[in-house]
Amino acid sequence: MSDLSTTWLGMTLKSPLVASSSPLCDSTDGIAQLEDHGIAAVVLPSLFEEQLELESASVDDDLARGSESFAESLTFFPDLRTYNLGPDRYLDLIRRARERVDIPVIASLNGISMGGWIRYARLMQDAGASAIELNIYHIATDPEQTGEAVEKGQLELAAAIRQSLSIPMAVKLSPFYSAPANMGRRLDAAGADGVVLFNRFYQPDFNIEDQAVVSALSLSRPEELLMRLHWTAILYGQVRADLGITGGVHSAGDVVKCAMAGARVAFMASALLQNGVRHIERTLAELDAWLDTHECVSIAQIRGSMSYGSVADTSAYERGNYMKTLSSYTRGSAMSDD
Repeated sequence: MSDLSTTWLGMTLKSPLVASSSPLCDSTDGIAQLEDHGIAAVVLPSLFEEQLELESASVDDDLARGSESFAESLTFFPDLRTYNLGPDRYLDLIRRARERVDIPVIASLNGISMGGWIRYARLMQDAGASAIELNIYHIATDPEQTGEAVEKGQLELAAAIRQSLSIPMAVKLSPFYSAPANMGRRLDAAGADGVVLFNRFYQPDFNIEDQAVVSALSLSRPEELLMRLHWTAILYGQVRADLGITGGVHSAGDVVKCAMAGARVAFMASALLQNGVRHIERTLAELDAWLDTHECVSIAQIRGSMSYGSVADTSAYERGNYMKTLSSYTRGSAMSDD
């Protein structure tokens, strides 16, 4: 049997397979079930910035004011007093989960401004969180706001929270930066212990009959993994921070690819929701079998083997791949057999 153990944010994990935030992680029973089936760690569903604001101000009333005039707006903003767990119940979940399971329990904060983040990051730490994942989910709709200003604010937020904590902190990034590799390096310099690539943005859809903008949720697909592999492979060896991949991890083969790119952990959620928690056992068994077949004694042995700094031809990660990919699909491939 191969050694599947890895490290993430300074913590030793029995495997690289981590449950990312989903309804499976929002109760102690769910977390215990994930542990029983072999998951190495869990990330709790995010506590949202809007929930923290509600605790100190009447943001819920502000969001609701005038919403009666636009029916679709009611579908976008939940009742923030009951949405998810709420701040107090969230801290209680951390405490109860840490008492019940042995695997790391990682808390998640979702937002873009200082707000109550520093205070709640400390409260999460005091409640027993093994680490904090800073989930930066920001849609820059203001045309006056520059990309430089967006990045500066996020870096300052990460640095401020990192300085306030004694436990590890990872930052979950969006793919929508003009220079993701540079942003990863700057987060590293700001003190992030880990960088998670990438956040999934949930885009609204149009109901063309009602002429309304509606919420739309779809689970991840394996092809989404490709962009994560690309940038992880580029960042590997360029930053001190640990690298993790989330989005599109569905199988043992996907976990192998993540490790080859340079990731220490692979986060899984959609595959567990689709296939049930027993999918963890199948994935780990297949991962072990793959390593054994390829005469690898550990998962660490393949880490970074396909990274930008390890491959002979780096054009696969650069502009050359664009031209090669286009030319590989010939005109004849698109022609009908008729």
